[in-house]
Amino acid sequence: MTFSYYPGCTLKTKAVALDEYARRSMEALGITLEEIPEWQCCGGVYISAKDEIASKLSSVRALMASRDAGRELVTLCSACHNVLKQVNSDIANDAEMQMKVNNYMAPEVPYTGETTVLHLLEVLRDRIGWDELARRVKNPLTGRKIGGYYGCLLLRPGKVMQMDDPENPKILEDFIRAIGATPVIYAERNECCGGYVTMEDPAFAKKRGNSVLANAADMGADLLVTACPLCLYNLTHNQGEGSLPVCYFTELLAEALGVK
Repeated sequence: MTFSYYPGCTLKTKAVALDEYARRSMEALGITLEEIPEWQCCGGVYISAKDEIASKLSSVRALMASRDAGRELVTLCSACHNVLKQVNSDIANDAEMQMKVNNYMAPEVPYTGETTVLHLLEVLRDRIGWDELARRVKNPLTGRKIGGYYGCLLLRPGKVMQMDDPENPKILEDFIRAIGATPVIYAERNECCGGYVTMEDPAFAKKRGNSVLANAADMGADLLVTACPLCLYNLTHNQGEGSLPVCYFTELLAEALGVK
């Protein structure tokens, strides 16, 4: 299987591990991630205003490139995935937005939201399957108690993202089971880590992050995994002494597949 791949800016800088271990793991699973040529920043944050077009155009370029290649589009960063998915939904379901974008960009073939946008977790679940992933594991992470941390952007808005139940998700827990570890369910796994206010109000961001970590630790987790670079940064840099280590889910995937 070959997918178009949108890495995004952070995976080329601070979140290199998220990208590198995904590529290694997908190669081991026989999947090709074909990076979109000359991709641009997704916009970083989805702007909900309908009259804001310019910030969405770089995402549309990536979506069109994937469509023109005849492939589904895979992302890794929770923020990039959120922006691409919401922009794609706008184009597919809002005739006025579709018209404005196509008038502005004047593509040879108008874009109408044809591309399927997948997070790598969805590729593992829906294109490979948990049973097949478990079969391919070489180093099962037996005995590890791992909490999946979703954060805000991976699941919401639920009607657009359509990855999992935003209130009671299980995709990360199913992933953790597939690689041989034990998932830890805790109340704050899909609550905000405070990442978006970490510069403006670092005290509040630290409070939020520590609340997530303490809740996971209280429920028996010895590690948290996430798909969000901002969440990892906030949980790692704002935690107090003795808190949980945090890593990207692709790092554990690569370890389980024997390519780390």
